[in-house]
Amino acid sequence: MPTVWTVLLMVYLCIPLGSYGALVVSRDNEPQESDGSSSKVIKKRSVNPSQIEFQNVKIDCKVASRFAHTVMTSTALNKANVSQEVFFEVELPKTALISNFSMEIDGKVYVGEVKEKEKAKKQYQAAVSSGQTAGLVKASGRKMEKFSVSVNIAANSRVTFTLTHEELLQRRLGKYELMIRVKPKQLVQHFEIVAAVYEPHGIEFLDAHGTFITNELLPLVEKSVSDKKAHVLFSPTLDQQRKCSDCEGTLIDGDFFINYDVKRAQDLDMQIVNGYFVHFFAPANLPRLPKNVVFVIDKSTSMLGEKMQQTRDAMQTILSDLHEEDHFALVTFSTGADTWKSTLTRATEENVNEAKAFAKSIYASGWTNINEAVLRAADLLKTARANKVVPENSASMIILLTDGDPTKGETNPEKIQQNVRNAIGEEATLFCLGFGFDVKYSFLDVMAKENNGLARRIYEASDAVLQLQGFYNEVANVLLSDVHFTYPDSTVNSVTISKFKQLYNGSEIVVSGRMNDIEMNDFPVEVSAQSLDTEFVLKGQASTTDWNIIFPDQEYIFGDFTERLWAYLTIQNLLDKKDKGSPEEKQNATAEALALSLKYNFVTPLTSMVVTKPETEEKPEDTLIADKLTEDERPEVKASSGSSYSYASSPSSSGISSSHFHNYHSSVNWVDSDPHFIIEFPNQNDALCFNINDKPGTIFNLVKDPLTGIIVNGQTIGDKKIDPNNMMSTYFGRFGIIHAKLGIRLMVTTQDILVSERGKQEKFYWSDNTSVKGPNMDLHITKDRSLTVTLRNSMKFVIVLHKVWKKHPYHQDYLGFYTLDSHLFSQRVHGLLGQFFHGITFEVSDVFQGENPDKPDAHMFVKGHNLTVTRGWQKDYRKNVKEGEDVPCWFIHNNGTGIIDGDIEDYIVSGLFKTT
Repeated sequence: MPTVWTVLLMVYLCIPLGSYGALVVSRDNEPQESDGSSSKVIKKRSVNPSQIEFQNVKIDCKVASRFAHTVMTSTALNKANVSQEVFFEVELPKTALISNFSMEIDGKVYVGEVKEKEKAKKQYQAAVSSGQTAGLVKASGRKMEKFSVSVNIAANSRVTFTLTHEELLQRRLGKYELMIRVKPKQLVQHFEIVAAVYEPHGIEFLDAHGTFITNELLPLVEKSVSDKKAHVLFSPTLDQQRKCSDCEGTLIDGDFFINYDVKRAQDLDMQIVNGYFVHFFAPANLPRLPKNVVFVIDKSTSMLGEKMQQTRDAMQTILSDLHEEDHFALVTFSTGADTWKSTLTRATEENVNEAKAFAKSIYASGWTNINEAVLRAADLLKTARANKVVPENSASMIILLTDGDPTKGETNPEKIQQNVRNAIGEEATLFCLGFGFDVKYSFLDVMAKENNGLARRIYEASDAVLQLQGFYNEVANVLLSDVHFTYPDSTVNSVTISKFKQLYNGSEIVVSGRMNDIEMNDFPVEVSAQSLDTEFVLKGQASTTDWNIIFPDQEYIFGDFTERLWAYLTIQNLLDKKDKGSPEEKQNATAEALALSLKYNFVTPLTSMVVTKPETEEKPEDTLIADKLTEDERPEVKASSGSSYSYASSPSSSGISSSHFHNYHSSVNWVDSDPHFIIEFPNQNDALCFNINDKPGTIFNLVKDPLTGIIVNGQTIGDKKIDPNNMMSTYFGRFGIIHAKLGIRLMVTTQDILVSERGKQEKFYWSDNTSVKGPNMDLHITKDRSLTVTLRNSMKFVIVLHKVWKKHPYHQDYLGFYTLDSHLFSQRVHGLLGQFFHGITFEVSDVFQGENPDKPDAHMFVKGHNLTVTRGWQKDYRKNVKEGEDVPCWFIHNNGTGIIDGDIEDYIVSGLFKTT
């Protein structure tokens, strides 16, 4: 078999509301670690990188009447005399739908085909069971989903990848946004981003800017805007991409934004093309309605620490933004629900200041009683309306912030949803904000949609306060309530959702449908709603205008876009309906959504795109499935019947079997040395491992369990100085352990152990042999060797001390951390180690000769990613601190990219006892 060099081709697309990617080539002979960005590098083999030439990356966005159509094309040439594997990987918004994918190799085109998800899965499983390499693309992040495919290219051959996706841009705070994240990481022969916008009623403004646009690059951003058309081009030459005249580094590294809005002069913004209509509704100059808002704030134990502080901080700004004619209430909940005041209160300066003081005093403890809290909020609103405390023409809303699943009171999600639906009864809008990794988002999503609202994830990061404030700003100013769109049944059919609870300032409502008679000239349209002082009624006559008159410039148009826009909206509406209503209604909505997804070739949660990769001399025909996940889905992989897994005592053994799945549920996890993370499966004599490289002083969250209240963070240290012949090594030098429910904190350093329990502190030293038994925790120190921490009726940790010769010129003492009894953690445990406590599913296949003859490489499918992994050894120091015991493992490169949820930055916290 010829030597194979693996190149990862990641291209960041021009996609509404955020996307990113990179072109990355490994340039040395060692596996590279990620720098913390989203870039990933697959291990390189012995081929000169210059023999892969990236000839073209083009991102072409066309926007017609807010509907964005993005085509990404990338061409790579293999100039080597051996075959090489090229990976194409893009990330796209969760609201975008892939509609086409193809690969062109030596003049032959391989096109993706959309199939029903179950049929696609069977094809995928058949490929796996026959020993083929199959990929299942299911990864997702904060805003993006990932699409990835790899193909082996013959010597002196070229491959062109093309991916298309479509999305209706949503108007937020008075503008639409295209965000283009460009991080090529290298120079590209021809790099081009081009965006064309066409709005039939005119463009109010358009702005293009970027985080990486320097004074040198600014002239390269070409922008032209006329009345109805706009064109943006960014196409730097090779020399213009360079950081300096004689270096290979690129300046193109950051986010590129295009923001615009449309003119609102016409009362009726309606377009009819080829038998389909689309109606845009965003009336200008309307006064805001007074609002009645109840903030429902989770203060259970899982909110302890940074999340609670961020919530308190956000509430200070949110309460300040209330208008005096608004009415509001605060409900806090944990084991039970409490109200700040027994009724809604007018937002006077005095009341707001009092509420802000109350919000500052909220502290976390107890369980999670979501049912009681939301019902209390609904009752406050109904009582205020019945007692005429609030204005008659006012908009009511409930904003629920929680980080947990219901654990107290009514805990059945479907029963809670029913209770909330009955309690609100169309009287208010419910918004659900899910805080953190582990919240059961689908439960909140359905509950919000059943009550005319929406759910939003709030990610645990330093910008969580801004996320909370940003969401509130989107819904804070209601212009109209109970908005109804009426079209004559004799004229139109298959209309998307036409009744909306509220219209918010800076937003837009879009309704679409089909015409009964494509030749019909005009028909009446009516929009009715409740405004501040009177009933709002807008009547008009929709006219069917010839296509060539409305859209004279064909370069801005992509096919029958109004029909595809209607299909996109209809599918989104049906996907919302499939989770609510009677069983029959759910079944009908699912069937209709599936039929439309197949008809219009959209990848949705009901369909998958099957890509059959070309057969080569080295590989049989391969199958890849591109799958669109819902928020709570995870890859589900099952073992083929009769499969087995084994290896000999040597890691270089050829006895490793191929294409088998493993779902391990009994694991021992630890982190030790530089720092190596190991997930061991003792019963299967196997393990996974990865390294983390970051600057000394970085604090990582290792374990976080919101239900048990346990948090473990670790801070890295570096060498005393850098050995000129080696890279800087980092180790863990301090650990912080919290048990919130027991009131325990431990800070373990290489010098001492500081214990704090309910205000009492005591210090211990590694130089002692000590055993301490307490009501909530036992400690056992083995002199200069290890600390064992046993929590009451709970988990056990072992911290190993590695002593280094004091006069060593480079190295210093460091710590290792081991978890025992990890099965005692709740299902919501997370963190760099914690996410693996309840097992992980992965597949190892296609074992092949690696760069090191003693360490074979293989392909691994894990968490929706296809990775190249390396067989090696790590050390377990629990029994032998000096020498350790060898543990064989599959090594995941690039800071664990592909096996950990999210990116390394997601686990960095600001303090040893912080959660974010």
